[in-house]
Amino acid sequence: MLVLGIESSCDETGMALYSTSAGGALLAHALHSQVPMHQAYGGVVPELASRDHIRRVVPLLRQVLADSGRSLTDIDAVAYTQGPGLAGALLVGAAFAEALATALERPSVPVHHLEGHLLSPLLSRRPPRFPFVALLVSGGHSQLMRVTAVGEYELLGETLDDAAGEAFDKTAKLLGLAYPGGPALAELAERGRPDVVKLPRPMLKSADLNFSFSGLKTAVLTKVRELATISEQQRADIARGFQDAIVEVLVSKALRAVALSGLKQLVVAGGVGANRELRRQLDARAGKAGIAVFYPELEFCTDNGAMIALAGALRLQSANSDMAGKVAGAFAVRPRWPLHGV
Repeated sequence: MLVLGIESSCDETGMALYSTSAGGALLAHALHSQVPMHQAYGGVVPELASRDHIRRVVPLLRQVLADSGRSLTDIDAVAYTQGPGLAGALLVGAAFAEALATALERPSVPVHHLEGHLLSPLLSRRPPRFPFVALLVSGGHSQLMRVTAVGEYELLGETLDDAAGEAFDKTAKLLGLAYPGGPALAELAERGRPDVVKLPRPMLKSADLNFSFSGLKTAVLTKVRELATISEQQRADIARGFQDAIVEVLVSKALRAVALSGLKQLVVAGGVGANRELRRQLDARAGKAGIAVFYPELEFCTDNGAMIALAGALRLQSANSDMAGKVAGAFAVRPRWPLHGV
């Protein structure tokens, strides 16, 4: 079975072809990032994002077909991101996918964006096995999930306000860093000195597995206002203190979730999962606890079509899915959609 995956939830247009033959293989994938376009505005402009997705879907489809040596008629199903995300951006991908599926007389599979991230480590050379605990950390979400199988997700904890990625981006703005702020802040933090700027660890000692990062962002704002002028080294030290605080909370909560679950596998997915300091500390502490940690390849940490193609293929094969094999044509997008409600 050959599944086409389409991702258009925010500011990246992704397209991929995944084959379930011989244990599964990603045949081709292509991605267009809108970052250069949105940089002038300091963030994503939804209307511009939607219009750019329209321009990219056909060329990207042609590219993955050419790269894989396949044709349109070889496609057996079309998977696409139904939500969550920007409504207009989601509509572009959904309309294109449903139109293509209808024209080809193939089934369409709407996919949850976070399910794509959660399952993306299955594309790696060393994939995890079910069941496992997942730490989903991205620009809009910070969640801990117990994953028993495809479609079987139990929410263990989530952010009560800003997600980790959102806190990274907002703090980057406070430090005068350009969009996208998260990666820029992480790079700046590498030049910062440890323990020079000490910031709070929100909810680190709470009895639950929830997160809260808005107060940490406020602490950075207070620190910035205390300084009349900020040298480059001071900016780096603040960035280092901020990143260390977030990483400590994420690592501690994730490992506690694994311990409480009785499992020995942790999956880390989402854009923040590419953070080098997070990976370093998780690997070190998890190794001491006998916990195996799995990450997607770096190219699949951010939004991409490969994870949607994979999730769609697994949904089609899953006995737990009520999405698989639906008749193409009628569709809706879900800008807000909890993963544990899938």
